[in-house]
Amino acid sequence: MRLGIMGGTFDPVHYGHLVIAEVARTEFSLDCVVWVPAGDPPHKDERVSSEEHRYAMVVLATGTNPDFRVSRMELEREGPSYTLDTVRGFREEHPEADLFFITGADAILEILTWHRHEELVRLCRFIGVTRPGYDLARVNTVLPAAYLEQISTISAPGVDLSSTDVRTRVRAGQPIRYLVPEAVEAYVRKHGLYRET
Repeated sequence: MRLGIMGGTFDPVHYGHLVIAEVARTEFSLDCVVWVPAGDPPHKDERVSSEEHRYAMVVLATGTNPDFRVSRMELEREGPSYTLDTVRGFREEHPEADLFFITGADAILEILTWHRHEELVRLCRFIGVTRPGYDLARVNTVLPAAYLEQISTISAPGVDLSSTDVRTRVRAGQPIRYLVPEAVEAYVRKHGLYRET
């Protein structure tokens, strides 16, 4: 089994995330991609939306793709959401599977700052997906050769979009239609997310 793990805060999930997951799934012939919303992301300085809001939005966004699943693994674990703990959890559940952790190439460049990164790169492979205008060559110059053996980089089509952009637009009263799935847009509106308090 070839299992993709799509980790992130997803505050909110947007079409860029969905494109990345689907491109990685098809390019690497993954049997499925499991989305893992972060519980307590240690790298985030700003406050994030509640776990339940972020989980619900990911469920809404991925529900139409039969090759996507959503896991509550990090949400139900106490303490910071370290990628190592998540990958270990999947390794225990699927000891024979080939694990692929999917993330943005910009995050791959910071992997040397991740919690116990040496152990992490031994447990799974990484798929670093670039956004438009991003220089893939930087990955090859920044990381040690042993890490590069475990990391593949691919380009994904789409717009240069981030969750920060979406939140900023909501706060400014601007539309987010076509940036996030329709169900996510409706959820954000219904729950009044990202508006100034």
